[in-house]
Amino acid sequence: MAWLLPSRRTGIALAAGCILFSALAAANAHPGDLSVSQIEGQLQSCPLVESLNEHKRATSPQTASLTSKIFAVLFPGSPAVNALLATAYISGPPNFLLALCPPNIDPSSLSIMVAFAVGGLLGDTLFHLLPEIFLGEDSPDHVSFVMVEPNKNLLLGLGIMVGFFTFVAMDKALRIATGGGGGHDHSHGHAHTDASATTSSSDTKSKSSGDVKKRKSGSKSNSSPSVPEKEINPSVKLGGYLNLIADFTHNITDGLALSSSFYASPTLGATTTVAVFFHEIPHEVGDFALLVQSGFSKRKAMGAQFVTAVGAFLGTMIGIAVQEFGGSGVADNTGAAAGLLGTSLSWGDMLLPFTAGTFLYVGTVAVIPELLETGPNKALELRNTVTQFLAVAVGAGIMLVISWD
Repeated sequence: MAWLLPSRRTGIALAAGCILFSALAAANAHPGDLSVSQIEGQLQSCPLVESLNEHKRATSPQTASLTSKIFAVLFPGSPAVNALLATAYISGPPNFLLALCPPNIDPSSLSIMVAFAVGGLLGDTLFHLLPEIFLGEDSPDHVSFVMVEPNKNLLLGLGIMVGFFTFVAMDKALRIATGGGGGHDHSHGHAHTDASATTSSSDTKSKSSGDVKKRKSGSKSNSSPSVPEKEINPSVKLGGYLNLIADFTHNITDGLALSSSFYASPTLGATTTVAVFFHEIPHEVGDFALLVQSGFSKRKAMGAQFVTAVGAFLGTMIGIAVQEFGGSGVADNTGAAAGLLGTSLSWGDMLLPFTAGTFLYVGTVAVIPELLETGPNKALELRNTVTQFLAVAVGAGIMLVISWD
């Protein structure tokens, strides 16, 4: 068992450790007989730590930052209430924005918005999720101590990998279901595949229209071409329905991410909401365009997107249930750890690593290939590349500023 103390001075670290073990000895207790929260409580009662807490409170800003005030207004309740509010925030506005979108929007034109979302997702993962997973959230009222449990860190890393490869498996399954044409990747990489399918469908329509013109002439020539235009390639139509199923599933993971982050800390929950919101806007617009290409009317496409938003609320409810009833990971009456595999972790603690793994997949494997695609116009592609990198920097910068504040 090792300790990481918040001070840069080794002497203070050793003194705090000595004070802790002196307190434990006086109480006839052994560190192994206490839970992590009990050890933290013993540390906070040490005179040296109390003086550090007073120094921290005295040097902390007396007024809350603007972002803190905004988050306090948006998320005023308990972790469960805040998670439900966040789910409403990320599900409602992006879907209502679809009413302003033209039905013939091209998903490939959303590359700048997608790049911005990538920066937000990766920024949230690297600046908030991963530090929170392994080190915990800093408190403005007292100094924090981190107990290093090797097996605990291994399980947290395993949770990240499980989240990552869960999305790999889902993406692979959808690619197999669509005949290798590419599945839904929670971004808009499908736009290129669907565009080619649409082009093939258009070619088929043109040929069919030409045949009709050859067979029919005169007064019927004006009405004949309209019939093939209503026909949709079966593979494109299938892709639209599979996209709805995948969208519903991915929205469940968004709900899990929000619930786990709010139970970790209010700040982490708020920043995760911002990151998911940034990603949902291009995500919803791209899916809307795909549904229209699959034969949906604008009204039916908007209705289908609202239906898939139910998945986010379902995921949030599942996450709340796991957090509330998944165990606390504290020591039992015999002194043995009651957490997973002898660690202080509970099942609820594994949701945040799972979320980090899914965000890593979405922000890298699922989206980066689309940003790497180039066209024959080198000058245009260079301008697009610079703009995309700037969008990524802005998205990540917002996450960094919120975390710094």
